[in-house]
Amino acid sequence: MLAYIIRRVAQSILVLLITGFVAFSMFSFVGDPIENMLGQERTQADVDRLRGQLGLDQPFVVQYGKFLQQAAQGNFGLSYRQGREVSAILAERLPATLELAFVSGLLALGGGIGFGILTAIRKRGFSSNAIMTLSLVGVSLPTFLIGILLIFLFSVELGWLPSFGRGEVVDLGWWTTGFLTVSGLKALVLPAITLGLYQMTLIMRLVRTEMLEVLRMDYIRFARARGLRERSINFRHALRNTLVPVITITGLQLGSIIAFAIITETVFQWPGVGLLFINAVQFVDIPVMAAYLMMISVMFVGINLIVDLLYFAIDPRLRVDGKSGGH
Repeated sequence: MLAYIIRRVAQSILVLLITGFVAFSMFSFVGDPIENMLGQERTQADVDRLRGQLGLDQPFVVQYGKFLQQAAQGNFGLSYRQGREVSAILAERLPATLELAFVSGLLALGGGIGFGILTAIRKRGFSSNAIMTLSLVGVSLPTFLIGILLIFLFSVELGWLPSFGRGEVVDLGWWTTGFLTVSGLKALVLPAITLGLYQMTLIMRLVRTEMLEVLRMDYIRFARARGLRERSINFRHALRNTLVPVITITGLQLGSIIAFAIITETVFQWPGVGLLFINAVQFVDIPVMAAYLMMISVMFVGINLIVDLLYFAIDPRLRVDGKSGGH
């Protein structure tokens, strides 16, 4: 187990280093931030002075090395646009993104597993066919189009929910939350559905496929032959073995919720780190862009690492393979 953990942690660190290098390399070609920071009446002396202050006159390898050294300490430098610490800006925006991802993740997990079980148990029922048909919407339509349709229906036509923003929030000092206000909760509904719908349909279809396969197993037939109740067979025996292979895909989907929140935040003008990244790209704010991608990479790799460890702990076949491989 220890050797497996060390190997997975080492792989995760390597992925982060590669991601940081690729991201930092890409930013060298998105434009020159000096052009946006200085006015039309700038002189070449002003350009050279500011470039030296920002360290942009140094070789790429030196810039990347300093970036990694500072990033390891949680320091991503100053924003070219706002002139503030990037870490402070991310700390202000991160609660909005995490709350949106949390609610979307609950929707994706709860709805995906619940509807997946229902459509597997009653695979020929009217409700199952209706759910499977509606799930095609979540799989087929792009996220931004789903968001626009929800805004048109529930904000423009019905006027039930706000179309943009986070609503009223409560400042707890180290955290700002919209969970404690009515307007904050209402503002969260449409973005959460938009962000979680695609993940929910994928999880639902995966759970349905795996559970249908498990229900065909011999030990399920033996359980029915022994006279066990159908509820016990479905939820005690079939569901437990269904969720083992689902864990890995579910972890990837939860990581995708955080990574792809950028689209939903743009559509709903949600004041999170995704919208911050879009604004940073327009202004060529390299420190903010690099910090965002590194933060998302850390979250994604961290979630995948936790999922891998859970999968190793739950599935005894991996432990057996690991021991035989060690011998």
